[in-house]
Amino acid sequence: MRTQLESERATWLRLHPQPWSAESEQEYHQRFTGAVERWLDAGHGACALRRKDCGQVIASALQHFDRERYAQIAWIIMPNHVHLLFVQRTEWPLETLLHSWKRFTARQINQLLGRTGSLWQRDYFDRLVRDEKHFANCVRYIRRNPEKARLRDGEFTLYEAHSHARPISKEGRFGSAHGGFKPPLLVPISAPRA
Repeated sequence: MRTQLESERATWLRLHPQPWSAESEQEYHQRFTGAVERWLDAGHGACALRRKDCGQVIASALQHFDRERYAQIAWIIMPNHVHLLFVQRTEWPLETLLHSWKRFTARQINQLLGRTGSLWQRDYFDRLVRDEKHFANCVRYIRRNPEKARLRDGEFTLYEAHSHARPISKEGRFGSAHGGFKPPLLVPISAPRA
């Protein structure tokens, strides 16, 4: 299923170059993001993150540069993927942050597992948080992810900032009033390799 989905996604991306219209973005997420999430929730892919020591590597890496390169809002470490909701600093591109997280955690987790090679899938499906309602939905989605995947306590790690600093003004705007941070992003880092 994963290979077929990746092939369909590659074809769709060739036919729909970015920047996307709102309709294209919605179609993309309906066709591909939802399918990947269902695949992950069914427990497919390697579940290396079920091991507490592997999950702790990720938790420590995410907390390491908090408030320096980004501001964490919420995240969850599932057995086979991670969801992050954070606000990045303007000078730290998303690609740079994800490359840093993936590279460091892959090296550490591979060492724990006694293996080498890639750990994470190459792609990620980021979503720009558009307003307070969307923000609340993202936080709710992260909280409910373990229930949706039928996980029990201890099979996941959930983090939420003690106070969700208002990354979005009452008027729905972002910007300099928020200390050089970009709008919030929800980023699932999908399925470590099988």
